[in-house]
Parts: sequence; C-alpha cells; structure tokens
Amino acid sequence: MIVRTWKGFLAVGVLILIVVGGAVLSLALPGRGEPRSTPAPVQAMIFPKGFLWGVAIAGQQAESVPASDWTKFETEVFRDHRFAQGNQIGATPPGDIHDFGRWPEQVRTHKAGFDLHYDADIDAAARLGLNAFRVSIEWARLFPRAGMTEPDPEAIAYYHRIFAAMKSHGIEPVVTLFHYVSPAWFFEADAKGKRGWERADALDLWKTYVDAVAQNFIPEVRIWCTLNEPMVYLYDGYVIGSYPPGEKRGDFAGTRDVYAALLRAHVEAYRTLHRVASTLGAPVSVGLTQNLEVFEPYNRFSPLDRGLAWVVDKAWNWDFLDAVANGHMRITTTDIDLPIEDLAGTEDYVGVNYYSRNYVRGDWRHPFAPDVGNVAPDQPGEEHNDLGWPSYPRGFYEMLTKVGKRYSKPVMILENGTADRADDDQARQRYLVAHVREAWLAQRDGVDIRSYIHWSLVDNFEWDEGFDARFGLIAVDYDHDFRRTPRPSAALYGDIAHANGLSTAILSRYMAGPETASVAPGQ
Repeated sequence: MIVRTWKGFLAVGVLILIVVGGAVLSLALPGRGEPRSTPAPVQAMIFPKGFLWGVAIAGQQAESVPASDWTKFETEVFRDHRFAQGNQIGATPPGDIHDFGRWPEQVRTHKAGFDLHYDADIDAAARLGLNAFRVSIEWARLFPRAGMTEPDPEAIAYYHRIFAAMKSHGIEPVVTLFHYVSPAWFFEADAKGKRGWERADALDLWKTYVDAVAQNFIPEVRIWCTLNEPMVYLYDGYVIGSYPPGEKRGDFAGTRDVYAALLRAHVEAYRTLHRVASTLGAPVSVGLTQNLEVFEPYNRFSPLDRGLAWVVDKAWNWDFLDAVANGHMRITTTDIDLPIEDLAGTEDYVGVNYYSRNYVRGDWRHPFAPDVGNVAPDQPGEEHNDLGWPSYPRGFYEMLTKVGKRYSKPVMILENGTADRADDDQARQRYLVAHVREAWLAQRDGVDIRSYIHWSLVDNFEWDEGFDARFGLIAVDYDHDFRRTPRPSAALYGDIAHANGLSTAILSRYMAGPETASVAPGQ
C-alpha cells in the first residue's frame, strides 16, 4: 500500500544522522534479508486450539455505501472521466480510479455485491471451515445525514442480519469502525472552514457514531478494530491525495492535526467499547491494525539508502503504534511530540496487516526525497504480484516478531494476501502457504498470535486501483450479476483451516518449490 515517492518527508536536520547511521548499518548489516531456505518438512505446523482462521472485506470495497466521502469521490471521478485508462495497475495517478469508466452503475454502486449476497458469502466461508469474518460497520450507513443523533434503524437491522448469519455458522465477527471511509457530510466545512477530522466537532460526531455501535452490537461483537491502517489513510488522503479528501500536504508533518485526531478517535472508541461492555458484563477485545511493510535499501551498500530505509521504517511502521503504547504522538524527523490524553496502553491486541516489502532509494542531490519502489537491482528473480508488489514471506516473520517484542501484546493478523487474477492462482497458493508458515514460526518463537485473516474472501473494489486488482479466494464475475467462482486457493485455505495449520502434505506440496503449486488442493 506504499506508493512511489515520499517527497518532502524528511527534515533537513536529520541528514547527518541518516548518513552516519546508514554507514554504521552498512557495516553491521552487510546483506539484505533473503528468502528462507526450505528443507524437506518433517512435521506439521499446527496452531493452538481456538485459533481464528478468517477472511476480510470492507464496506466501501464490497457493498453499496451511498452517503460516504468515497462514494462522492467515485461520482466525481466518473463524471470527470478520471479513469487512468491504459495505465498498468499499481501506478494509478492520484485523483484517478483505474479503468473505472468501463463498469456499469450496478457494479460501481454495489462493488462486490456483498450487500446482495452476504448470506451466500458467509455460508461459503463456513464451508471452508473458517471461524472468523472481518467486516466494517460503515459510519456513513448508520448516519447518512448531518445532524442525526440516532442511527438509521435499517442500517442497524442490516448489520444485525449479517452478525446473525455469522453466528448461525459458528463464525466470530471481527469489526472495524473506520476503514478509510466517512460520511460525505463529515467533510463539509465548519464555521472556521475546517473539514473532516479537523472540524472542531469531529470528535463529538465520532463519539455519537461509536456510542451507537457499542450500544447496538455489544455483546453480539466481541473483537473490535478501531482504525484500519491509519498511516495509509494519512499518506493517501493527505500527503499525495490518492484517497479522499484528496489533499497534497507533502509530508506527515502537514497531517499533524489529522494524525492527532485519529489517535484521539481511537482512545474514544476504546473507552466507549469497554465502558458499554462492562455495563453488560460482556467481554471485548479492542485494538487497531497497522499496515506493516519491510523497507530495505535499494542499494544495500549505500549508506544513504540504508539510513533512509531506517527512517522510513520508523515513521511508517512504528510511530503510530508507539504513540498508542506510550501516549505521545511523535513524528519521526520532526520536532512534534504531543501527549494525547488517556492514550497510553489503549490496545488489547496489536493488529498487523502485511503484504510486501519495498526498496528505499536516495539521491545525494535530493537527499530528503527518497523513492520507495518495488524493484531492487540485486533481486532479479523476485516474484511480484499483479500490482507489482514483491512476495516476501520472511518479512512477515520479521514484522510479527518485532511487534511481539516491542509491545508485549497479543497479535492479530487482520490482513494478508496478494493480487493474483489468474484462474489457477498458483501465486496466491504459494503466497498463502509461505506466509502462514512464517506466522507459525513467529508463534513458535514467542509471539502470541491469535488469528490469521486473509484478504480477501472475494474480489472487490481496490480503491484507486478499481476492480482490476483481484485479491479474492473467490473470483467475482462483475459482468454477470456478481457470480462467485472459488479459485483453487479457496480449497487450499479450507484445508489449512480444517487442519488448524499446515499439514505435512501441504508443506510437501507447496514448500518444495514453485512447480509443486500446480497440484490441486485436497489431492
């Protein structure tokens, strides 16, 4: 989810630190992380009893959310023909949605059609043997109009139906409160011209929404995720302008007020969910999830590249999570150090989303504008998905073990997956087995991992990349009423869930080499 350039991201005062630190790292860490060797497996990799195997979707990506800021953005993109036609997915310019104009209104409105087919989708997950399903409750669906003090009754009923369907199949709902999307009216200017999270009443509006969610869906829902990938939202929404509100402030320092508002929103949600659960005598587990990426130097012998990779890693992966842990919002390479009241320790678990690694490349002529890309000169054979993201399973282990050591909290893997549009999706099968293996290794080495949730159950709307990045275990035929067709990876994931891990047969089939992935699951 990291794209292209980070211009303006670094402050001038850290150049010496970058160069000196990079030189030290060049001596201390002469090589980059390489894929693990894979000796012949000798034993199954089984997870603890009660482990959650699940899939994930999000409202705006999978169903109709008519009153949201994203729906307004999509309407404007369609009206203005900002379709990035002919461009390769993974390189869509800010303000466009890839090939958005080719799809009929039914598809643009209902995305993957989850609101039309949720019974069948939940049943499909259950038949795979899954026991968790991550969804989002959409603020814009509950409060579609400004000034509402009570949620829309039909919206409440809609989510009750979804959770009832999950319960009937023995599936645990995992619910996200903010997955990049807000009501459109939230971005109307207040008296001082502030919009969205910078409005003077932003937190009060958020409180109304969170209180309604808590009062209506506890104890029905036990596991809550307050914020999905806040750094992605800040970067794409406020630094480069790919997502609504489409602002281009150039660096994270420019997002200071929004950054702080998201932390305060998390605090409010954490406290509200626990307060309501306590009054009802119901257990809840509340956290947020961060998109963690491995950042490595483009040239592993370059002190500049090494130093920049360290800085980008710190700012992207750890600043926000550190703030939740210690109560201070500190933005790397700036002098921002803002205490957030009641923030410290407001996580029952740490959520991890992981997809790939990136390479950081500096330029001595412009040392504060590193490029972050997907290709390195010494990795010519690295496998990339349809979006151009490298497949790097070992990085999953590295991130999980860092989270476990850094925060000493349970870890929930809330997203992991890859874009593979092929009918036989061999790349997804290899990716799935390799990443579950790394999760097991991290757990063996002391990380308290509670879940593995795959992104995604079905193909869906991938934000500015439109409908062409296919992440689904189940293919969606958008041209024929959202017809669902399971890919081979769905059966494979079902085998993993039923075994509660990787059997020796699966390890032998998929870890001996890429050519073995052509063997059908279950054979």
